Amino acid sequence: MSFDVQGKAALVTGANRGIGKTIVEALLANGAAKAYAAVRNTDSAGDLVAAHGEKVVPVRLDLSDAASITSAAQTAGDVELVVNNAGILHTASPLSDNAIDTIQKEIDVNVLGLIRMAQAFAPVLKANGGGAFVQLNSVASMKSFADFATYCASKAAAYSITQALREKLGEHGTAVLSVHPGPIATDMADSAGLGEIADPPQMVADGIVEALRTGDFHLFPDTMAKQIGGAYAGFAEAIVEANLMEA
Repeated sequence: MSFDVQGKAALVTGANRGIGKTIVEALLANGAAKAYAAVRNTDSAGDLVAAHGEKVVPVRLDLSDAASITSAAQTAGDVELVVNNAGILHTASPLSDNAIDTIQKEIDVNVLGLIRMAQAFAPVLKANGGGAFVQLNSVASMKSFADFATYCASKAAAYSITQALREKLGEHGTAVLSVHPGPIATDMADSAGLGEIADPPQMVADGIVEALRTGDFHLFPDTMAKQIGGAYAGFAEAIVEANLMEA
């Protein structure tokens, strides 16, 4: 199911920096009519407003706060594209003293936050004739890295939910895109010690626009992601994207 961002109203979570900010800029550069910058503190979207004027509308949204998501969905009633980019990453292995506390926080934001977003915005997208829902899932959803194991587990769960959303939102005429970046040059990558091997966030943003246009479900935008995506492609086509319930 293809989707052209030209002339569309979009909402991007975590839009004040890193990948999210770059996605907003890419959408506008490719003709999006409006971008809701969904952030925890609306003042943090000031640079985007200064650069793009009325095309950027800051809106408060916290993935761990269901009420803020519901309110944002009411504010952005014209939205046709939702990009759920926001997420959190902590460094915890399964043997870390803080592993339980850490995974609970990551599940709340990275998994329950996704579900909250889908529940709030699915009716909006449907009412606007169907649209697109993009979820940032990471290569960590497919490959666990021991020192980030709790984060990887949360992203694996988010990827599973995204697969289900592909089916359920598809019934509404809404396309779903699951994005699996590797290390990207952001503050998150730097804090995780991955800055030296990180690719630029523009690869993710441009990849999203193109993958929506071509109607893909998976996007592996950068160097490490392409390596994983290439190995995964056969399974994705034969199993993940197939309807195994058909006789």
